[in-house]
Amino acid sequence: MEKPPARLKRKALYSKKIKRATHLLFYKRHRKPGVKGWELKRSLGSDYPKVVRLLDSFLEKLDLQVKTVFEGEKPVEKPTLAQLDKARFYVTLRGTITPKETKLCGWRIDDIAGLAMAISYVISKKGKAPRKEVEELLRDKLHGWRVDINMDRYIRAGYLAEDDNSQLYLDWRTRAEVNEKALVDLLLGVETGKST
Repeated sequence: MEKPPARLKRKALYSKKIKRATHLLFYKRHRKPGVKGWELKRSLGSDYPKVVRLLDSFLEKLDLQVKTVFEGEKPVEKPTLAQLDKARFYVTLRGTITPKETKLCGWRIDDIAGLAMAISYVISKKGKAPRKEVEELLRDKLHGWRVDINMDRYIRAGYLAEDDNSQLYLDWRTRAEVNEKALVDLLLGVETGKST
């Protein structure tokens, strides 16, 4: 019996690795969705960045993408393997979310509007804002009792982070899911072709 060519073996190996990466990325095992680079490396091997790129190209047909989020940092143009090991990999939509799709996330539309307001306000304050100011802004538009609940929810979900001085910052999930420039352009009424 003839041995299969090396190319077919490699293709079968990467097919298995892509399936394993899909399982790791789609099923929530921690409080935060997604998976750390070191976890992918442990499960898939040191060539996990290639596996993630292959998976991302398959997901493109479904309007999904694998985002790499460097927690506490701005996106890195050409990350090293050490930086990727510390990063979080997360599956999100590639395009713009329609109003019908927003209902699928399990949040009320006014909760999502409050999140957009909070993120926009933090962006407008150069990346940090006192929690009290954000809460006052939200109280003008939302029911007062919902503001405290929503603020805690935004922080738990990873959209906002709060330090010991009650300063709010954009957290990893905002960097993964929100195109900040497109959001600001949308609020300012500037035409843009990019998605949020």
